[in-house]
Amino acid sequence: MIYYKTPDEIEAIRGACLLVSRTLGMLAQHVRPGVRTEELDRLADDFIRSHGGRPAFRGYKGFPASICTSVNDAVVHGIPGNYALQEGDIVSIDCGVEYQGFYGDSAYTFPVGTVTAEKRRLLTVTHQSLLLGIEQARLGRRIGDISHAIQHYVEKQGFSVVRELVGHGIGRQLHEEPEVPNFGKRGNGLRLLPGLVIAIEPMINAGRREVYTDADDWTVRTRDRQPSAHFEHTVAVGEQGPEVLTSFEFITQDQLLPV
Repeated sequence: MIYYKTPDEIEAIRGACLLVSRTLGMLAQHVRPGVRTEELDRLADDFIRSHGGRPAFRGYKGFPASICTSVNDAVVHGIPGNYALQEGDIVSIDCGVEYQGFYGDSAYTFPVGTVTAEKRRLLTVTHQSLLLGIEQARLGRRIGDISHAIQHYVEKQGFSVVRELVGHGIGRQLHEEPEVPNFGKRGNGLRLLPGLVIAIEPMINAGRREVYTDADDWTVRTRDRQPSAHFEHTVAVGEQGPEVLTSFEFITQDQLLPV
């Protein structure tokens, strides 16, 4: 069942998305060499709760933390722990919030200090693929148009798209229908109608697309151990075009990627 949101519901989702965006902005100030990922998790949990929200990930299907911190070859769902970030790492921070009965979801992959040119290019391409996917989230187009735009651009740049994990609908639940793959054919899939709210989230590997899940049953890693990047926005399909409900504007300028 796909739930199309009313304008009032979209405004409520926007409130949750604002808290997610502000949380990522706060965490951006702490992403540096020597900081443990469990400390980032504690900061996020405190910030979300102190602003009236609830961390959506903590306890979700047994997940033990409030954010996902996925470092280098970890694609998504990394569990925060005692790992201290190192110069040259990249770390995807995925954050979900429930606020007044509605959910917001966003992710940003941060460089830790100075990273290699290839890692920087991976971040830039992944971020750009998200923007290209969002551009297709227009009335009358289809999910496959989003998927194809991401895949076509990423593969043209020499990177690969993870197939096992996809974006999703969002609203009163963290994960709703429809699924939003990052690969597919133009013109295929669900037709986009007003009130559809989806999380678009390219997960892009520097090397091959194959992944596996760690013994912790959560952390997804690239099988070739090459780095991976992940960016995500919550987007509403509107009469005037796609409306991005989350924002990267709170992230510090030196960590923002070119649009």
